[in-house]
Amino acid sequence: MNYRHIYHAGNFCDVFKHCILICLLESFAAKDKPFCFIDSHAGIGLYDLQSEESMKSQEWQQGIGRIFAASPPFPKWVADYSNCISQCKHTAREDLRYYPGSPYLAKLLMREQDKIILNELHPEDAKLLKATFANDPRVSVHQQDAYQALKALLPPAIKRALILIDPPFEQPNEFDKIAESLNLALKKFATGCYAIWYPIKNRDAVRQFHHKIKALNMANILVGELNVLPEDSRFQLNGTGMMIINPPYQLKEKLEELLPWLWKVLSIDNQGSYRIFTL
Repeated sequence: MNYRHIYHAGNFCDVFKHCILICLLESFAAKDKPFCFIDSHAGIGLYDLQSEESMKSQEWQQGIGRIFAASPPFPKWVADYSNCISQCKHTAREDLRYYPGSPYLAKLLMREQDKIILNELHPEDAKLLKATFANDPRVSVHQQDAYQALKALLPPAIKRALILIDPPFEQPNEFDKIAESLNLALKKFATGCYAIWYPIKNRDAVRQFHHKIKALNMANILVGELNVLPEDSRFQLNGTGMMIINPPYQLKEKLEELLPWLWKVLSIDNQGSYRIFTL
């Protein structure tokens, strides 16, 4: 409830998550049929990297700051990601300021026939989120607990759907909450594509989470992970992961091109690692 993403916007986790999200959104948009994007922890949608909060942490310098400083060639999805950022209030590459969260990336990449459903619990952030998308008829905004929202919103009216679950991990039992929520969500909407972001702070906790998701007996679960530091580093956050249930066609091949490039650019002194695997 107290978490505000403005302190972390544009960090290496965001870069990883948003590049994969672009892969997913573009895969869905490749077909003519409309689709729905549901974001359970939407934040405010668009972040000012020169705000007092962002300047206090400056985490973006080790994330999107490195991407904008990198030399081409770029993987397609990194180039598309950079182009989306450049569209935010006409931000120039040499004057990086506004950073799009997942909802704003969806706004930029989705079509008129598609729908965007956003949920944010924090009252101030929910108010800002509604203001950001007030003039977009494709978008509806809800303010409630994310896991209760998923119960209410699934199955969506449009049956082609991408659901992003991106918790702040403020609570020690967040992995358990995700597993419980997914168990219920999949019973209501088994054919949805679910993308679940998570931090890598403790490998044992991540391993237990994977085991719980595997127990759901879904046939197609793809996982990508990126560590910018060794997993036994003393830092609290060494890596990030994304689990995709029912991934679109050829997503694994896209990640095999994307993640090595991201690791090369984002890793600290070539430490850490990346991996792509199925559960």
